[in-house]
Amino acid sequence: MRRTALLAVFALALSLVPGVAAATGPWQRIGSDRARPLDESQGLATVERPSGTTIRYTGIGTIPGSLSSRGWNHVGDPGSARGFYVEPYQRDDRGPKLFRVQAPDGSWAEYQHALESWEANNNSFSAVSPDGRWMVTGEWGTMGRLLVHPMPGVAHTDPATNLPYAFAIRLDRQVRDIQGCDFVTDTQLLCSSNDPTSTLGFTKPLLQVDLAGPLSGGDVTGRVTGLGQLPLESGCSGEFESQGIDFDERDATLRVVVMSPGICVAFDSKTWRFRRS
Repeated sequence: MRRTALLAVFALALSLVPGVAAATGPWQRIGSDRARPLDESQGLATVERPSGTTIRYTGIGTIPGSLSSRGWNHVGDPGSARGFYVEPYQRDDRGPKLFRVQAPDGSWAEYQHALESWEANNNSFSAVSPDGRWMVTGEWGTMGRLLVHPMPGVAHTDPATNLPYAFAIRLDRQVRDIQGCDFVTDTQLLCSSNDPTSTLGFTKPLLQVDLAGPLSGGDVTGRVTGLGQLPLESGCSGEFESQGIDFDERDATLRVVVMSPGICVAFDSKTWRFRRS
C-alpha cells in the first residue's frame, strides 16, 4: 500500500477511536503544543498591546510568593481584553477571592472580592468581555450560572474597596466543573469543562454559551450547547483534566489546555489548537 494511502487509513482509524476526534463540533483541530505542568497547566490568555502580543500561561509555578504566603495558593485560567490582563486566585478557606490585574502600561494591582453567602470559594477562571467593562468568573461543581463583576482596573478602579458581584449569566441547563471560558463575540463564549459524567453528552466537553444579549449590568440568559469531547490523547491511560481556554482574535485560533493522566502529565500534556471549519 502506498504511503499516502496508509496515512489516510491511519487518520480514519484515529477518528474512530473514542476520545480521539479530528474536530470538536465546528472546531477543527489544527495542531498542539506541549503544556508544561508547572507553569502552563491552568490556562492561558492572549494579551494584545501596542508593544506587541503575547500568550500568557498560568500554573502553580507562576503564583507569586507574595500571594501564596498570604493564602492564595491556586491560580485559574486568566483572561484579557483591551490590553488588560487578569489572573484569578482562590484560597482553601472562605476568605476572599483575589484578581491580580496588569494594566496596558505594565503596572499591577490586586482586587479582592468578599464571597457572597451563597457563593462557592472556587475561582476557576476570568473572562473579560470584549468591551472591557465586565469580568465573567466561574465556580466549581454543578452550577446553573456564571458570575459577573465590574472589570477590575476598568469599571472598578479602587483596589482598597471590595470588588462587588454585579449579576449573573443564567444558564438554561446545568454545567459541571467549568475550567475556563473566553468570549468569541460579545454574545458568545466558549468554555472548557472537566465534567467526567457526560452531563451534556460528552465527558470533558467543549461548551458554547450563547447569550440573549451583550452584558449590560443585569442578569442575562445563556443557552448552553455541548460541542463535543476535547482531545484526550496520551501515552498513559487514566483520568485526563481539561483546563483553561483562550480565543485569539488575531487569527481566530482557539486554544484549550488538556493535562494527561498519571506520570504522562509531565511528558505529553498539550495545548490543543483549533479553527472553526
